Amino acid sequence: MAFGRLASAKPDAPMSDINVTPMVDVMLVLLVIFILTAPLMTSAIRLDLPQAEGAEAGSSPQAVSLVVDAQGALFLNDKAISPEALRLRLAEVAKRNPNTELELRADQTVPYGRVVEAMGLAQKAGLTRIGFVAQTPVTGTR
Repeated sequence: MAFGRLASAKPDAPMSDINVTPMVDVMLVLLVIFILTAPLMTSAIRLDLPQAEGAEAGSSPQAVSLVVDAQGALFLNDKAISPEALRLRLAEVAKRNPNTELELRADQTVPYGRVVEAMGLAQKAGLTRIGFVAQTPVTGTR
């Protein structure tokens, strides 16, 4: 036996396949981010909703959202609207489908009279199904 080099194998050819594992990891992280942020995007108007115990709201076949913020401003489907324009829009909605439900979200600091005015506009427009949206109280914090 002589000293020297052992016979070496042929060098490996460069890999020509794309490694998709990092791309899949990034896509899964983005998916998790979208899943976590989607519920936060449902309503962009900050409200301090009153708390009430009750059953979870069922999903209605068709609904419009009316928000009365702390300053008493009106928002229909998260868009600012004047009382006169609101009356016209609600009349259009009632004409298309009289069974449409109005989801009323009012800040708890809003005077009750302002909420009743909003309800009156909806009833005059022909919407009779009005649902009040509230938060469920947090238990065990006291």
